[in-house]
Amino acid sequence: MTPKRNYIESKNALVLTGGGARAAYQIGVLSAITKFIPRNHAIPFPILAGTSAGAINSTALACYASCFHLGVKKLEWAWKNFNISSIYHSDPYKVFSHVGKGMLASFQADYANKQARSLLNNAPLRELLTEIIDFKRIDNNIMRGYLSSVAVTASSYSSGESISFYQSDGNTSNWFRAKRRGEVSQLNTQHLMASAAIPMIFPSAKIKNQHFGDGSIHQLSPLSPAIHLGAKKIFVIGVEQPKKISFNPIDNRHPPTSGTIAGHLLDSIFADTMHSDLERMARINETLKLISLKNRNANEGLQHIDSFVINPSQDINGIASKYYYDLPLSIRLLFRATGVGSNSESSLISYLLFDKNFCGELIRLGFTDAMQQEQKIKDFLNLN
Repeated sequence: MTPKRNYIESKNALVLTGGGARAAYQIGVLSAITKFIPRNHAIPFPILAGTSAGAINSTALACYASCFHLGVKKLEWAWKNFNISSIYHSDPYKVFSHVGKGMLASFQADYANKQARSLLNNAPLRELLTEIIDFKRIDNNIMRGYLSSVAVTASSYSSGESISFYQSDGNTSNWFRAKRRGEVSQLNTQHLMASAAIPMIFPSAKIKNQHFGDGSIHQLSPLSPAIHLGAKKIFVIGVEQPKKISFNPIDNRHPPTSGTIAGHLLDSIFADTMHSDLERMARINETLKLISLKNRNANEGLQHIDSFVINPSQDINGIASKYYYDLPLSIRLLFRATGVGSNSESSLISYLLFDKNFCGELIRLGFTDAMQQEQKIKDFLNLN
C-alpha cells in the first residue's frame, strides 16, 4: 500500500468563501485537485479557513485530512444528493407558519423568551451537519500530523466583531485586531450554524453569550485567519461570477425589487472584501521587495505570501434561472413576494437553490475551470 504523503510542512492554506448553494462550485475545484494527487495522500492544505458554506466544506475536509481523496469524495456525494428540504424547511405549512410566528414575535413583550427570527428555518441543516460531520476526527488528524489548523469565521451581532474560531496544533495564539480576532475553540455544529446564518434569511446562532450570523458580514479581512494560522501560500476558491451589465440602463424604468436589493447585498457581503484584502496583500508583497532581507527578518509580522484565486467562469445567476422551477412552490411564492421570479435579476436564487441538479452543474463547472488551469495549480501547490 502506498504510504500517505504528509504536506504539513508546506504551509499551504485553503480559503473557502461563503456563498450558500454557490459553494458547490468549490467541490468541483477540489475534485479536480484530487486528480493531481495520488490516492491515500493527505490533504495538500494543512491550514483550512472557511466562512459560511465554505466553513462547512472546510470543516468536512478537516475531518478527512488524512486522505484528501476520501474527504472530497464524501463532500461531492453530499452536494450531489442535496435537496432543499435538507437545508431549510420547504413544506408550505412549515414555511408560512415560520413567517407568521416571526411577524407575531414583533408584538411580544421585551421580557418574553424570544426565538431568532428569519425568513427561512434552517433546522434541517443542523440535523444534517450533526449526522455527517464527526468533529472528533479533527483533533485526531491534528495529533497525527495531517492537519495544522482549521478556522471557522462568524460575525457577532452582539459586539460587531468578526471572530474566527479555530482548532490548531498549539503553535498559534489567539489574535486581536480592529473588529476581528481569533479564538481557540473546540469546533462543533453550533459554530457552523453561526457561520452559515445568511443575514435575514436564516436565524442567528448563539455561542456562549453572543449571537452570531454569517461570517462574511463583518469580515473585513477574509485572508486574516489563514495568515494568523501560519500560511505561506493561500489558495482561494471563490464563488463570484463574471462581472457584466445585466440590464439596459437607458430602459431601466422600474426601481429594483427588494429581492434584487437583497441579491446585491449578498454579492457585496460575499465578494467585495476579498478583492480589497487581496489588493492589500499584493501591496505588502511589493513593499517587502524594497526592504532588505535582514530588516525583513527582524520584523516577523511582515512576510511575503503568495495567493492563487479561482472563481466561476460562467454566469451563476443564469445557471440558477434554469433550475428555478426545481424550487418548491412555497419557496417560489415567498420569493415572488419579494419580487424574485424565474427571470429576475436577483442573485438571491443562486444562494438558496440547494438542489442536486443546480449543485451538480456547479460542481462540473468548478471541475472544468480547475482542469483548464491544471499546470498553474500544480506549480502553485508544488504538485509536479
